Amino acid sequence: MTIIKHISRIKTIRRGEADFMLQDGIVSCPRAGFEISQRCPKEWRPILMQAIDFDWIKPVAHVMDSELMWDRLREQSNEIVS
Repeated sequence: MTIIKHISRIKTIRRGEADFMLQDGIVSCPRAGFEISQRCPKEWRPILMQAIDFDWIKPVAHVMDSELMWDRLREQSNEIVS
């Protein structure tokens, strides 16, 4: 019997890690975030905000390794041109 080990090409990035922020020249934004719907009951909003502020709920982004590779190549080419 042959056992084949699967190596995932999906990477999980958390807030605070280097690749979590997207850079586009002047604009910088996180890869993942939270959006609280307008339909959310008003009494729940402060509870959700507190949970986010205390890192009880954290944003994570899942990206393919190839996406990160292209991002790094694009950043390097921008540095060379500048």
